Amino acid sequence: MKFQVSNLFRKKEEPVENNAVETAEAQVAGEAPKAEPVTEQTAAAAEEEVTVCPKCKQEFKKSAIKDNYNVCIACGYHYVVSAEKRVRLLVDPGTFKPLRCKVAFSNPLDMPEYEEKIERLQEKTGLEEAVYTGVGKIDGNEAVIAVMSSKFLMGSMGMAVGEKVTNAVEYADKKHLPLIIFTASGGARMQEGILSLMQMAKTSAAIEKFSEHGGLYISYLTHPTTGGVTASFATLGDITLAEPDALIGFAGVPDGTWLCRSDRAER
Repeated sequence: MKFQVSNLFRKKEEPVENNAVETAEAQVAGEAPKAEPVTEQTAAAAEEEVTVCPKCKQEFKKSAIKDNYNVCIACGYHYVVSAEKRVRLLVDPGTFKPLRCKVAFSNPLDMPEYEEKIERLQEKTGLEEAVYTGVGKIDGNEAVIAVMSSKFLMGSMGMAVGEKVTNAVEYADKKHLPLIIFTASGGARMQEGILSLMQMAKTSAAIEKFSEHGGLYISYLTHPTTGGVTASFATLGDITLAEPDALIGFAGVPDGTWLCRSDRAER
């Protein structure tokens, strides 16, 4: 039986008709996160602010760190950057266009204050969810780019993140474009239970299909990349890169056969 992997667990009240096969003009129609207005006074003050490197503990002007692409001048520590800033550092100016992939909010376990927490994070970060996807050019070469944000519920992967990542993969597959994903995640989102774990299979299936069609996938692991994201699309790249000293991990069971053993209660 054939099915479109991005249709798994999609909310019925918000159908997306062939989302991955829309025209570029129709799908690349989102809006970038809104940046705070910057005045001459605030810009000048920011230039003179001092930051302490978390690793080497030396002090530097924030402007110096910014000029060094958010990397410590002394020890090479990579500062955490927002999804929007990472895109600006990567793509040619004015070429990035967010992919349209609106996913309805869902609280399958009726977790208290979950919706309110998501709304506060949306307002604070300017992002709809913990991943930001779009199409941009790097040195004139077009690519599909997805950037996870650790500032949005620790980059945890729920149904919306799984849908957005899968949608980006399928768009890259349809348009025959290379795919670059920057991961930063604490793993599957506990507020969505087993449905968040199902996103591991969903995203992995999309990557497998993309690979079978000859697509190039570059996975860039940033600090931290753990849990279900590590165990799925983060480690399936044709080329895998990582920030120096980034925490990469997964605490799953190394050998699932123990679940069938009679002495499992003693373990």
